[in-house]
Amino acid sequence: MNIIELLFGTLSVLAIFSALMLVTSKNPVYSVLWLIVTFFAISGHYILLNAQFLAIVNIIVYAGAIMVLFLFVIMLMNLNKETEPQKNRWLKLAGAVAGGCLLLVLVAALKDVDSKKPENFALLNGGNTGLIKNLGKELFTTYVVPFEISSVLFLSAMIGAVVLGKKEKQNEAAH
Repeated sequence: MNIIELLFGTLSVLAIFSALMLVTSKNPVYSVLWLIVTFFAISGHYILLNAQFLAIVNIIVYAGAIMVLFLFVIMLMNLNKETEPQKNRWLKLAGAVAGGCLLLVLVAALKDVDSKKPENFALLNGGNTGLIKNLGKELFTTYVVPFEISSVLFLSAMIGAVVLGKKEKQNEAAH
């Protein structure tokens, strides 16, 4: 067993454990913190697959910005056990059946996977699969037109949000 397989196993155990703690935690703030640990473990998997750009974006966007937003929303909500509606037995049973079906589909999908092939790991293969240089080259040669169209779309969405926000402030000031 080499170092990459050991790292993969460690990160996998960490990701599965933190995902289980995320689901089973009673406190929503602890659930968000376990989700951050899960995101870091997934970023470690991206690094093992030689996709450094995805790892950094996963840490910055998801573990950083999105999780801070989740924490603010959870802390702004007044979560008390008294205000939470009680779930009946049938709803819990339906959730358990749906989870069992998902597990069955995952097991059926993974039963034919051959984990003995070392070419599954990009680092063992020595490939340049996820390097930022290759990603940038593809993005600005092959996909330059869709990239520019999406940037114009994002710009128009931001302008629309600012215009809508200003109209609402003007209407509130008039009343």
